[in-house]
Amino acid sequence: MYYVFLADGFEETEALAPVDIMRRAEIEVYTVGVGAKVVTSSHQIPVVADVVDCEIGPDKDCEGIILPGGMPGTLNLEKSATVQKFIDYCVENKLLIAAICAAPSVLGHKGILDGKKAVCFPGFEGQLGRAEVCNDAVMTDGNIITGCGAGAALKFGFEIVKYIQSEASANHFKAAMLCDR
Repeated sequence: MYYVFLADGFEETEALAPVDIMRRAEIEVYTVGVGAKVVTSSHQIPVVADVVDCEIGPDKDCEGIILPGGMPGTLNLEKSATVQKFIDYCVENKLLIAAICAAPSVLGHKGILDGKKAVCFPGFEGQLGRAEVCNDAVMTDGNIITGCGAGAALKFGFEIVKYIQSEASANHFKAAMLCDR
C-alpha cells in the first residue's frame, strides 16, 4: 500500500495527478487526511481522503509514501507526528519516498536528501540539506523521487509508476493519457 498524505493547504494537482496515474496502473494507493477526513487544498478545494492519519500506522503493508507540496500544506505535513513516523519507517526499510514542490524540504530538514540528487520548487533549494540540487522536473535517486512543482505532477506520477512497476508500464499510461504527443 502506498500512502499520499493530504494536509490542509496541500497542492491538489501534485496530490491527485499521481493518485490518478497510480490507480490507472492498478497500484494500491490511499489518500490520507492529516487530522481530518475532509482536507482543504491550497486553492480552497475540499477533498475527501480515503482514511484519516489516526486510523493508520506504518507497518508491513506500507510500501511507500508520497508527499505533495503546497503551502501551508508542506508545513502541516512536517508538523504531523504520523507523517514523521511514516517517513522514518520508509527510510529504515528503504521504501519509496516521493515528494514534490516544497515537500522535499521536509526530507531535507531530516537529512534524508544528503548526498542525493533532488529537485524542488524554486526558492526551497536551501532547505534540501546537503542534496545535489538538479534542474530537472523530476529526479529519482535510489528510493527517493522528487518533483519541482505542479507543472511536473504528471511526470512525477509517471516516475512513481516507473519506480513501482516498470518504464514500459509508465510509458503505456503516458500514451493512454496522450501525454506523449
